Amino acid sequence: MSTKLLSVNNTVFKCLKTLVNSRPRGLSTGAASLGSVSLKGRSCLTLKDFSSDEIKRLLWVSADLKHRIKHEKQYLPLLQGKSIAMIFEKRSTRTRMSTETGFALLGGHPCFLTSQDIHLGVNESSTDTARVLSGLCDIVLARVYSHSTLVELDKEASIPIINGLSDLYHPIQILADFLTLQEHYGSLSGLTVSWIGDGNNVLHSFMMTAAKLGVHLKIAAPKGYEPEQSVIQEAQRLSREHGTQLVLTSDPMEAAHGSNVLVTDTWVSMGQEEEKKKRLKDFKGYQITMKTGSVTKPDWTFLHCLPRKMEEVDDEVFYSSRSLVFPEAENRKWTIMGLMVSLLTDYSPQIPMLKF
Repeated sequence: MSTKLLSVNNTVFKCLKTLVNSRPRGLSTGAASLGSVSLKGRSCLTLKDFSSDEIKRLLWVSADLKHRIKHEKQYLPLLQGKSIAMIFEKRSTRTRMSTETGFALLGGHPCFLTSQDIHLGVNESSTDTARVLSGLCDIVLARVYSHSTLVELDKEASIPIINGLSDLYHPIQILADFLTLQEHYGSLSGLTVSWIGDGNNVLHSFMMTAAKLGVHLKIAAPKGYEPEQSVIQEAQRLSREHGTQLVLTSDPMEAAHGSNVLVTDTWVSMGQEEEKKKRLKDFKGYQITMKTGSVTKPDWTFLHCLPRKMEEVDDEVFYSSRSLVFPEAENRKWTIMGLMVSLLTDYSPQIPMLKF
């Protein structure tokens, strides 16, 4: 009887040992859960469409590629034989350079297309463009004026579409911002980010992402420049779901109080040049200075997606040790690489999971 019991126990022990050893080495239970997340074939028009685990997976892959390529000097031709069409209705330093150099670094071929190269929706409909590009390349990144253009491209394309910026969202910027904060603070959950400025596309993407990472968000925007109501409602729902704080005010100092991170952006975006005089008047008092930082937490930092103007943040803050703007700009490259690899391959990160 005791011999049979011993035999059964040994069998159970071997089964348990097999299950434990089957887990990828270096992965915790949480990492194993993220490891099962697959984004291959998906588009990325807004992070509203991505779950908490999916966003964390993207950040993990991005950090992994940065470590292996930048620090370990490894060559990873993960996108060899693949091509990307980069449609730019609006110019950009960071989006073009990060995507073009990143895709090439991974062994792929980037093709840059401006409004002089193709007339999206003018000489050829967005529907036809999407179908043509689906047969010529593997993925499209489009930086457009209207978000509806991206929606139409995604509807008609049979390949992934990435939002390189639209009037409604800027998801690839937010991935870079949160990777930068994770690197600096070591984790994200519990941080408070304060946005002081225009209720624009970058803020909208913060609002669709922060709560999913356990980050509190405080927003100060002048009257008439608040985020879109539909975005506010969704952000409030996400805040309730994830147990985070969401504050909306018109007082910059109220928003900055007790914050870890101060963030702003341009007050006058491309296409708003005629409004410049009125906007500068309406945003008076919104410049981020050391006075703004005086009511934050001792470890406060500053982010700006660039390009920056003096009226938005003064030199004392922008060029200080508090400012993370240049690591933030570099991380545009690693996060777009992480996103493209995730949408096109089954790649699994090799480094331990990040702490979120």
